[in-house]
Amino acid sequence: MLRANAPLLARMRNGWVPTRDRRRVLARTGWKIARVMAALGALVMALILFDATILAPFALVMLGLSLLFFGSLVKGDPVSEGDRRAAAEWKVYEQARDHQGKYVLLDRFDDASIRLMRRAQIAVDSVMTSTVNEEGLLDDARNAVMLPAQEWEIARLLSKLSGLRVEHKELVAGEITPEVKAVAEPLSRALDSSEAAVIARVEALENYAAHVAEAERAYRAQHQIEQLRAKLPRYEELLAESGAEDYIEPEIARLSDDADRLEQALRRSVLSAHDAFRYLEK
Repeated sequence: MLRANAPLLARMRNGWVPTRDRRRVLARTGWKIARVMAALGALVMALILFDATILAPFALVMLGLSLLFFGSLVKGDPVSEGDRRAAAEWKVYEQARDHQGKYVLLDRFDDASIRLMRRAQIAVDSVMTSTVNEEGLLDDARNAVMLPAQEWEIARLLSKLSGLRVEHKELVAGEITPEVKAVAEPLSRALDSSEAAVIARVEALENYAAHVAEAERAYRAQHQIEQLRAKLPRYEELLAESGAEDYIEPEIARLSDDADRLEQALRRSVLSAHDAFRYLEK
């Protein structure tokens, strides 16, 4: 919900609060309660009147009324587009308030931070959507926990870095005295060091994603080779019928060798990916 409503979150951060007509909400709730009571009353009256044969027609009328009230409750009240939008905005507002401090908005990131954040997100997405991760060849459970945590930590640090960097540029803009310059230079180096540390985190993610991509290529190639090997009997049958069975023997041997090499490459690439993942935990 928060990801899909970033513009609303930006407005809320600036002090905007969605309107909520409490009188209308209370009136709608009261009307629903009244219909529930009316439906239950009509149903009870119908059951009482059914005991008296002469009043059976009235019982049917009361039963029909109870069904009508219950049907209106199931169908619900017609809601205007404005009411629907206001209700949706209020839900977003409540979620944003409950999760305050657990999300950041990219509109406050400077260009360098946005580029780093995108790189981190691309790396995480490529790992999480890979076949080798979905098939459990990697530690998919740890990936599901560690990678979002890494993404969040990078986003949190970049949010702070962007804010401080903007403030720093504003403070040292224009002509400054030597005294101010002497104080500002160490702070500039601190910002540069912080950015370098975040870049190292992003590069570690990208390194892991690259190893996973290599494992992905080996896995797909191995799968394709296995599919070809499964079709060999049909090729052998065709060659035997055509009198060219001698042709297939070196090809079969080469195909088996390719499958073995791909299996070894897959194992090596998965081990390399695990090593790269351990580096993320440092």
